[in-house]
Amino acid sequence: MIEEFSRQAALTVCLALASVHVGAAHADTWPNRPIRIIVPFAPGGPDVTARIVGQDLGNRLGVQFIIENKPGANGIIGAEIVAKAAPDGYTLMVTSTSIAINPSVYRKLPFDPARDFTPITSIAAIEGLLVAVNASNPARTLQEFLAWARAGNKVAYGSPGHGNQIHVASALFESMARLDMVHIPYKGAGPAVAALLANEVQVLLVTPPLSLPHIQSGKLRALAYTHTARASFLPAVPTMAEAGFPGFVIDGGWFGLFGPAGLPADIVDRLNAGVREALATATVRDRITALGLEPVGNSAQAFRATLETDIRRYTEMVRTAKIQPE
Repeated sequence: MIEEFSRQAALTVCLALASVHVGAAHADTWPNRPIRIIVPFAPGGPDVTARIVGQDLGNRLGVQFIIENKPGANGIIGAEIVAKAAPDGYTLMVTSTSIAINPSVYRKLPFDPARDFTPITSIAAIEGLLVAVNASNPARTLQEFLAWARAGNKVAYGSPGHGNQIHVASALFESMARLDMVHIPYKGAGPAVAALLANEVQVLLVTPPLSLPHIQSGKLRALAYTHTARASFLPAVPTMAEAGFPGFVIDGGWFGLFGPAGLPADIVDRLNAGVREALATATVRDRITALGLEPVGNSAQAFRATLETDIRRYTEMVRTAKIQPE
């Protein structure tokens, strides 16, 4: 009996040592080949941030990060690829707040945002959205735009997709302004901005990274900013409160890094540390802030809490905006 106990004890020790050895080997061998980051939107959205951070992260980890745009269905098509990928650290995703909104605006999703992904870190936050029009529009203030819209002019607004953060914000603006606007969804924020440049839509609530170059070149005009304070990069543009809409404060969301569910903790820790180290460098921070973004780099636990909070928050916002689920 004592011999049997000894054999079992020895076996337990061997298994424990084997487990430690496998874990150490796993940590030592990853990464040993290129890592792809799926961005579930057209170029000109979260992929800009993904490329900035991915380049620095690749240098730190000694492998290439390949950014792949997989647009469609408000980020659902690309996100599904990641949800079904092996949790080996070689398929990741950089997406926007839309992943937290989709459960409220789509009756059936091929994944559960809170269950089928591993949040790694929030890369950057967007303090507010800009209300922008084409420079050919006669309106130079938000109140002038409302007067122009109510004078019988047809007004359509664009968004990166049904239920996207910009769609929700625009629907709330439409309701508060008592306008009757037509919603035209596109396959990403880049195409939506292109539509405003081409006068296919007459107004767009848009993130600063996409609109700033066109505002600075004079092709677009910013009428208001949805943050509580004016943007440092456009100090002449009033807040929504200053433009006549007190209480209309909407953040622009975040861009975050995810992996499939079940991503090993050691890989999560290395990616999280790598992104945070990248965001701490002046080069990366300057490139991100130049886009009108605020670098974040929080813990995986904090980012998961943000995701879960936003899923609940946007459920209420979608209800208030009276957006019907598809």
